[in-house]
Amino acid sequence: VTLFDRNLLIFLKDLDLGLGKNTHHRAAVKMLPTFVRATPDGTEKGDFLALDLGGTNFRVLHVRVVEEEQKVLKMDSQICAIPKEMMLGTGEQLFDHIAACLGDFLISQNLKGQTLPLGFTFSFPCEQKEIDKSILIRWTKGFNCSGVEGKDVVKLLKEAIRRRGDYDIGSVAMVNDTVGTMMSCGYKDQSCEIGMIIGTGTNACYMEEMRNVRRVEGEDGRMCINTEWGGFGDDGSLKDIQTEFDVVVDKTSINPGVHIFEKMISGMYLGEIVRLLLVRLAENKLLFKGQTSEALRTPGTFETKFISEIEEQVSGLENTQIILTKLGLKWNSVDCGVVRLVCDTISSRSADLCAAALATITNRIRTNRKLARLKTTVGVDGTVYRKHPKFSEKLRATVRRLAPECDITFLVSEDGSGKGAAMVTAVALRLAHHILIHHI
Repeated sequence: VTLFDRNLLIFLKDLDLGLGKNTHHRAAVKMLPTFVRATPDGTEKGDFLALDLGGTNFRVLHVRVVEEEQKVLKMDSQICAIPKEMMLGTGEQLFDHIAACLGDFLISQNLKGQTLPLGFTFSFPCEQKEIDKSILIRWTKGFNCSGVEGKDVVKLLKEAIRRRGDYDIGSVAMVNDTVGTMMSCGYKDQSCEIGMIIGTGTNACYMEEMRNVRRVEGEDGRMCINTEWGGFGDDGSLKDIQTEFDVVVDKTSINPGVHIFEKMISGMYLGEIVRLLLVRLAENKLLFKGQTSEALRTPGTFETKFISEIEEQVSGLENTQIILTKLGLKWNSVDCGVVRLVCDTISSRSADLCAAALATITNRIRTNRKLARLKTTVGVDGTVYRKHPKFSEKLRATVRRLAPECDITFLVSEDGSGKGAAMVTAVALRLAHHILIHHI
């Protein structure tokens, strides 16, 4: 527990470093201002477009916010592919392609003559300067389009639409997928002030007091902070709880030394941690009579979804037998029990680490607001949280233990990068309208 407590304190200190005007550049937890200054209040309404670019496909959506029913409705959506060569071509080519697909979608929806506001989820490392200004720091996920790094992606999108000249869009809001997760839950539950993703990667955001956000002018109100908590430990602070298996996973990853916390938690890495552990147990003659198989010795063969299947309450044992056989292993009933224990240990550790970071954030919000008790909601998404049979239950129990003065509700998000992006845009418009009226 003392080791755990020490890491909680380090994480809390890291949050402050990330928020500091003179310390954020050297902080492991980046604490990026999102310029989202409020959560929904239930009065938002209207039609919105959403654009979601985060991989080899991108989505275009038409979203309608209905105030009377307090609902965010996805009217329709379309998926457009991005050809391999375009991922490595010019930025102009990429944004022309996006603008063309958006134009086709507007025609198919009979929205061509309207000028609708747009929420843009762009899941690449960016430095946000304003709600509608975001500079790409670097491409990831196999993209390398020229002339985009260091540029404002909103400007590039608008220029591409202008080049076409056959339609226009209204105001644009840049949205991080974690913020979208929080906002997509925030219309239904207005106490939702935290967003969390535990899927292929992991991240969280929350509403911080403006007086603590030293990098942005102004003392009043709040702003959503994208913590980028996956980077916790990048400065070596988690060395004391990293196992030899974590070290191997990090060293053999495409980004060694980066996102240490994420590599102990997220779906991209859990299966590999289990595989390395099983190999070690077999080598120590504690599993499979000391025998491994070609498949088990090959990195990446033990998929994270196997962990969920093995830990299933009813069919878990049978699933374990099928998976081990598929991996070319000779097993007996004791082996199956040990494999299930290994999976349980790794997924439980992941849930506990996540819970520790989340509890730190909820406790921070509570002390920020000088409350004896905090009642709040977390919007959550990600395959690990959604699909693993015990993960969410374990996470909730640990958070309750570590943040006993916080009453936390968990809501599974519906389409954060689509509906959530539209909601961010709707709230930004409401606030702009409010300022305008006051100004007049």
